[in-house]
Amino acid sequence: MAAVERVKGPASYFPSIEKKYGKPIDYWLNLVGEVTDKKHMEIVAWLKAEHGLGHGHANAIVAHVMVSRAK
Repeated sequence: MAAVERVKGPASYFPSIEKKYGKPIDYWLNLVGEVTDKKHMEIVAWLKAEHGLGHGHANAIVAHVMVSRAK
């Protein structure tokens, strides 16, 4: 039997983000993807202030988007 590979990094937060905030992860990724004029922590602060996300969840979303942009 093959071992189940665990999701690592920012994506490991995605299921709990969807459950806690009631929106699919694509909603959050697209929302952050549209923000191109702010730095990482500025976007984290914006998600926390405007959308009520916790720091860890906001940071995971922003980190994932930033890594995707760098590719």
